[in-house]
Amino acid sequence: MVKIENEDARYTTFSKRRSTLYKKASELVGKYDVDVGITLFSPTDKPYSFFHPTVDVVVDRILNPNTQPSEDNSIAIASYRNKVKDQKVELDELDIIERGISNSTFGTKETNMKNIWESFMKFNEDEVNELELWLNSIDFDLKNYLSQLENNVSSSTQAPPKNVG
Repeated sequence: MVKIENEDARYTTFSKRRSTLYKKASELVGKYDVDVGITLFSPTDKPYSFFHPTVDVVVDRILNPNTQPSEDNSIAIASYRNKVKDQKVELDELDIIERGISNSTFGTKETNMKNIWESFMKFNEDEVNELELWLNSIDFDLKNYLSQLENNVSSSTQAPPKNVG
């Protein structure tokens, strides 16, 4: 391997490779129901990690491969695995919708975007305001969902909460 000298290209390549590794790890988790841990350092030495179901479970598995997880960890593991399966279903549904749009009778994505834009140009002021409110709502919902996904990833790198009883 040769070091990528262009700093921007190096960061872009790192980001793409990190995303690919995370995607492949997620696929392994979904397909084979395995525990996975990845730790990476960016070109600026910023650490990145992916652990499923949690960092503690993965490290415990490495240190004690023949030991079964505790009851608390088993519950947390099952919960994390269900979250991953639910999110995979959602992503698959979005993929189907995207393919449906791109393969629609309207033609190519460019043609679809042109048709959508042309329909926007026919809106009156009230319709434009309504569309703006709707887009702001969608923007808010997407940012909220992204935040939830990021929190799920960061929480999966922490120990599961203990049941207080």
